[in-house]
Amino acid sequence: MVDLLPAHTPYDGSSKLFTIGLKPLDLSDWIEVDKRYEAYIAEKQRLYATIPEKVFVEEPDTREAQAEVLDRLAEHLCANAARLFAIPEQKALLDANLAAAQAPLRAASLLVQEDLILMRRGENGWRLVAGSLCFPSSWSLLEKFGRPLQEIHTPVPAFGPGTRMAELIHRMFDNLQGQGVQRFNWSIQANADLYHPLSNVARIDRATNRPSKFPDLEAAARAFIRVERQTLRKMPMSGDILFTIRIHLDPLAALRRHPDRAALAKSFVEQLGALDEAQLDYKGLTADRNRLTEQLLLIGAA
Repeated sequence: MVDLLPAHTPYDGSSKLFTIGLKPLDLSDWIEVDKRYEAYIAEKQRLYATIPEKVFVEEPDTREAQAEVLDRLAEHLCANAARLFAIPEQKALLDANLAAAQAPLRAASLLVQEDLILMRRGENGWRLVAGSLCFPSSWSLLEKFGRPLQEIHTPVPAFGPGTRMAELIHRMFDNLQGQGVQRFNWSIQANADLYHPLSNVARIDRATNRPSKFPDLEAAARAFIRVERQTLRKMPMSGDILFTIRIHLDPLAALRRHPDRAALAKSFVEQLGALDEAQLDYKGLTADRNRLTEQLLLIGAA
């Protein structure tokens, strides 16, 4: 993995966990392209070749909406990422995918580092009708496919059906128009795997048994911070909402080189300390909070 300073540091207190935390999105910054672009696309291609049924889903009547997403992404990349984005090569890949009768959303997913989730309004609210999810952050695309928002968020503390948070999210989806919005989420994992799924059964088992991912301080020093940059945009023709998820994986040790490492480490410790038991169980950090806190304090003092 290319060794870079973190692109986003939401653990600085600007994006607290288990809040909606929506912020306006400058549409010129909708899609992020960086030096890891080729590695991300190669990993998507590997996953499509080995486990396609786990990383792509679609309802049969979504192809037109998928094509709209593909057109919007191509337009955006040509207008905003021309110097970083190899247009001719990607156009050839795109043509090959379409010639092979690939779903447009799958073709679109190979143009960007983001995962792409399409949400559609129905009688039971907004549901997941199509998606390319090659880099899940501890969830399963197959388990969420076809389900409405309130059911998708059932495992998240205070976000399940009937909660105020669920109502706010539903209302936000209904009110979203031409503007884009973004939010950030973050977690901590023991490796640099972009493909990081977790089934509901495995989540329950993890919350019950609370295994440690970092058995000692040395293991905690090798942890990775997983940052999700999420955006929401309503597609003007279909009325569907495109939910993009861009994963950034940064070694925890990279904070040692950050010019604001002391402030970041302090805020990170505060964020971890503010999580209650249910939130720690959901994030899989119950057994490791103290050890990670100790490692962050060392980084802040360096």
